[in-house]
Amino acid sequence: MQRTIFTTPVVNALCRWLSLGYLKLAGWRVLGSLPPEAQRSVFIAAPHTSNWDLPYTLMVAFVLRLNVHWMGKASIFRFPFGGVMRWLGGISVDRSKANNLVAASANAISKARGALQLIVPPEGTRSKTRYWKTGFYHIAQTAQVPIVMAYMDYSRKISGLGPLFYPTGDLEADMRSIKAFYAPFKGKNAAQFQAD
Repeated sequence: MQRTIFTTPVVNALCRWLSLGYLKLAGWRVLGSLPPEAQRSVFIAAPHTSNWDLPYTLMVAFVLRLNVHWMGKASIFRFPFGGVMRWLGGISVDRSKANNLVAASANAISKARGALQLIVPPEGTRSKTRYWKTGFYHIAQTAQVPIVMAYMDYSRKISGLGPLFYPTGDLEADMRSIKAFYAPFKGKNAAQFQAD
């Protein structure tokens, strides 16, 4: 993986300090910590209902001292912002092409030197959707790493890391358990998030 803002020492320290200050002034609390066994992991990013989710997610990542990469639609990686988005940990996803994103993502996690957390929004969009995509599940299962249930609740101004989840292979039952965890959380545009 390429160098990102999270692996640039002086910039990382400055961004962490700024993130701590901004979140405190804005009334947000960051909860939880990343266990040692989840240094390489897949993060669920939910609820994902607003463009504001990205800057808040990055600030929370700085506060928790994470090394995150996140998936975003290819259009935000076009000139002139592509280089900046990749430096912020972004990985371009072209939803119009069929490709083996699961295998490539799992391989990147397995081959990473040191810690790497891959953030995947299960809704796959900020728009209202009833069905969650299961790519995050298959990436974690293929890479044999845990899923970290990360959350952001705008109604209570809390964000953080929930429990680890290890895929059992029973996708239907596992998705029910995962969605049950997310049911109480409210996104910025709460009506667009459905975890049932």
